[in-house]
Amino acid sequence: MTPAARLQAAIDVLTALETTAAPADRVLREYFRARRYAGSKDRAAVAERVFDCFRHAGSYAWRMNEASPRARVIASLLAEGADPADFFTGASYAPAALTKEEAAALAAPPRDPPLHVEGEFPAFLEPELTKAFGADLFAEMAAMQPRAPVGIRVNTLRTARETLVTALASEGFEATPTPHAATGLRLDGATTSKLSASGLFAAGHFEFQDEAAQICAALCDAKPGMRVLDYAAGAGGKALALAAAMNNKGEIVAHDIEAGRLAMIGPRAERAGVSIIRTTTSLPPVQYDLVLLDAPCSGTGTWRRQPELRVRFTPERLAQLVALQAKLIADASRFVAPGGRLVYATCSVLPCENDEHIAAFLGTHPEFAPVPVSDRETFFHASPRRTQTDGFFTAVLRRST
Repeated sequence: MTPAARLQAAIDVLTALETTAAPADRVLREYFRARRYAGSKDRAAVAERVFDCFRHAGSYAWRMNEASPRARVIASLLAEGADPADFFTGASYAPAALTKEEAAALAAPPRDPPLHVEGEFPAFLEPELTKAFGADLFAEMAAMQPRAPVGIRVNTLRTARETLVTALASEGFEATPTPHAATGLRLDGATTSKLSASGLFAAGHFEFQDEAAQICAALCDAKPGMRVLDYAAGAGGKALALAAAMNNKGEIVAHDIEAGRLAMIGPRAERAGVSIIRTTTSLPPVQYDLVLLDAPCSGTGTWRRQPELRVRFTPERLAQLVALQAKLIADASRFVAPGGRLVYATCSVLPCENDEHIAAFLGTHPEFAPVPVSDRETFFHASPRRTQTDGFFTAVLRRST
C-alpha cells in the first residue's frame, strides 16, 4: 500500500467504527482479513493512525472544525508536520483531493482551545473529572495519552514470577516485575498478539491483566477454603486470580447474566490448572465469605488501551451505568455472609461510579463498614499518573450482621 492508500484505509476503518460498538482492534482485524494483500507494515501503519485519531480526537476535530474521520486523519498529518495536500490528491487508492472548506480550515488554525480539547476528554465529563483530580486534571489526562504497556499476571499455580521472567527472556520478551502487585509483570515492548502465541501462555503460566486489577484481586484477601462469589464475572479474569490466591482450594461461583461471557472461563481455567470455579447465570439464596462485584462501568480508566471509548461515551450511557451500578451493589450485598466482605470495583476514575456509590450504599446499609485498603487510604484509587497503571477503583466493605 502507498502512504496515501494507508490514509484512505484509516479513514475507512474510522468510518466503520462509527456504526459499531465493537472494539477498534477487532474492526481492524476484520478489515485486513478481507484485504490479504496488505502487508504487516501496512497493517501496523493503519492501526497506528486509527488509534492516534482516537487518542487525539478532540484536538484533531478542533483543529479542522470538524469531527469526521477524514478531518481527523488530515489533522493527524498536520501533527506530524506533513502537508495533507501531498496525500489527499484523488489519485488511485488515495483520499479525494482537499475541499475548499478543508483548505480554509488548514489556512486558519483556531486559537485558545478549551480544557476538554487540550485534555482530550469528552466535554460533558469535565465536572466529574475535576471532582476526581482537581488541579491535577490536565496532568492526569496527559498521562492517559500514551499507549499502555502490556500487563500480565503470573499464575502461581503453574510457576513463580522469577521463573517466568527468565522463561519469557528466553523467548525474547523483557518483563519487569510490577512495583505493587506481587504476581504482576510489565512488558513495555511487547504486544498481546505475540505474547498470546507464546508456549508459556498456552501452558497457563500467565494471564493478561493490568496491575491495578491485580491489586484489586489482592485486596479481596481470598484465602484457601473460602466460599467466593464473583457476581459479575464476565470472562473470569478476576475469578482466576482469586483461585490462584486460594491455591485452588475452596469454591468460587462465577456469575454473569451473559452465558457467552461465562463460556470463556472453562478453557481459561483448564489452561490455568484451576478446578474450583463453577459458572452460573442464576443464584440461589446462599451467602459467601467474599463477594466481588467488578461492576460494568464507563471504562474511563482504560482510555490508554481503548482510546475509542473517549469518542463513544455519552451522558446517556453514563446515566445508565450509574443506575445499573447502584442496583448491582445492592443485589450483590444480599449474598455476603455475616463477617464476610463485599468488594466493589470499577475500571473508572469517575466519582459518580465510585466513591459516591459507596457513600450512598453505606447510607442505606448500616450493616456494612469500610475496611481501609492502607494506612492512608480508605479506598483504592489508581490512575496512570498516580500508580502507573490503568485507572481503577476498589472499596472493601465488611458486613457485621
